[in-house]
Amino acid sequence: MITTPLPAGSLRATSLNSARLRTDLQAAAEQEADLLVVGGGVTGSGVALDAAARGLSVVLVEAEDLAWGTSRWSSKLVHGGLRHLAHGDIALARESATERNVLMTRTAPHLVRPLPQLIPLREGVSRRQEVVLHAGLRAGDALRRAARTPSDVLPSPRRIPSAEALALVPGLRPAGLRGGLLSFDGQLVDDARLVVALARTAAGFGARILTRCAVTSLDGAGADLVDARSDESLRIRARAVVNAAGVWAGDLVPEVRLSPSRGSHLVVDADAAGVAGTAVAAPLSGEPGRFLRLIPLPDGRAILGLTDEPAPGPIPAVPEAPKSDVDFLLAGFRDVLGVPLTRDNVFGSFAGLRPLLQQDGKDSADLSRHHAVLTSEEGVVTVIGGELTTYRKMAADAVNTAVGSRGLSAGPSRTSEIALVGAAPRRHLTDIEAPATLVAKYGTEAARVAALTEFDQDLAEPVAEGLHLTAAEVLWAVRHEGALDADDVLDRRSRLGLDPTQRAAALPQVENLVTRALAGIEP
Repeated sequence: MITTPLPAGSLRATSLNSARLRTDLQAAAEQEADLLVVGGGVTGSGVALDAAARGLSVVLVEAEDLAWGTSRWSSKLVHGGLRHLAHGDIALARESATERNVLMTRTAPHLVRPLPQLIPLREGVSRRQEVVLHAGLRAGDALRRAARTPSDVLPSPRRIPSAEALALVPGLRPAGLRGGLLSFDGQLVDDARLVVALARTAAGFGARILTRCAVTSLDGAGADLVDARSDESLRIRARAVVNAAGVWAGDLVPEVRLSPSRGSHLVVDADAAGVAGTAVAAPLSGEPGRFLRLIPLPDGRAILGLTDEPAPGPIPAVPEAPKSDVDFLLAGFRDVLGVPLTRDNVFGSFAGLRPLLQQDGKDSADLSRHHAVLTSEEGVVTVIGGELTTYRKMAADAVNTAVGSRGLSAGPSRTSEIALVGAAPRRHLTDIEAPATLVAKYGTEAARVAALTEFDQDLAEPVAEGLHLTAAEVLWAVRHEGALDADDVLDRRSRLGLDPTQRAAALPQVENLVTRALAGIEP
């Protein structure tokens, strides 16, 4: 059975909370660290874990909350390299399949679920195209086998008849449907929960995780920052520095010149679309290798997306899809679904931003698939690009560069074998004595969350009528997951804030619980 090694596997060692933040902030200001990491997203948290697991002293600073920069509505796919094969990049496809296997079988099987995906075979897909598509899926399955992902985790692809396709996706238009190609990939239950698990596991290895600390200047020997909670300015000294601020990395290191590319997506009603647990990939006419994708989320919504286009101008905090993309995406599925989606079925839209690396004033490298590790003249190591699936490899490359350039004493990366907090083999997750809804969020820690209600039955009550977030989960988020206010709980620890109506209903009780928990007052 996989378990997180001690001390990183103990609740005391991995708990992030206000009291620990104060202690770690003071210690970080007084002691020089081996490595300073800027950015509390998946890459930055991955860097912190990689370095701390090698025995380095680590400080991670984040201007907002952990996972603050993750998309509110991302599809959360853990890709196995199939789309890289379509671009002819076999090495990157193999890397993606390997990293998917690490996530699904060793480091976070409690957070990644198998996601079936159907390619409907309709009039627009010729028999020749069908053969090519099926061959591509088989090539992707070969990568799965090479990565040693068991078939009971991700089954092999197969052609299915129309009746089975309609059973999996009832919303498909039956007319002209001659079957479908069914394959499987991975999907995170919640990318924000992965980030929190990474940061907590890093903390278990001794990393100091400092949120609400905005960097005002960065150099090869550390950073000046402002603690938003006290408005204090302080200096963090470090022997090596890694900038993992994502699309904002260029704001900290001027030599890194980035411009974003835009991937527009719509959030639609999954019931209206007729999708439940199976994603739909519709080949785009006239553009081989490109698909419109309709990906169901666990909360009854679905993501519809395709496009990647330059996004000129400054990077917005909450980018939205332009109206032309909205119309294009809706029109793209009209021939696929029996009941066409309209704007009335759209809950919202967003534009996922991916960086383009600029050299000599031109976009010279699309980093939406590949990543880059750059070292500035002052010695700051910047890691940018890539995708969620390969965050661990990106983190390892960044730490290798920092260790090598600064002559730090550290062994090789160990993170492919380190289970994150809450992890357990998939077959053991059903044995945990806790509600399945908690196990899907917390893994083995679900039993601890549920145990809070044994001492106080009121903690088992939802924060508002009809909602799934309980008072016990709010306390857990504050005491152990680094939540410092109601926004942290609603928007990232639970994602309840995605629905404005539910957010408004939950806010008063969540604010009360968070305030009392921060003050040490029992609810």
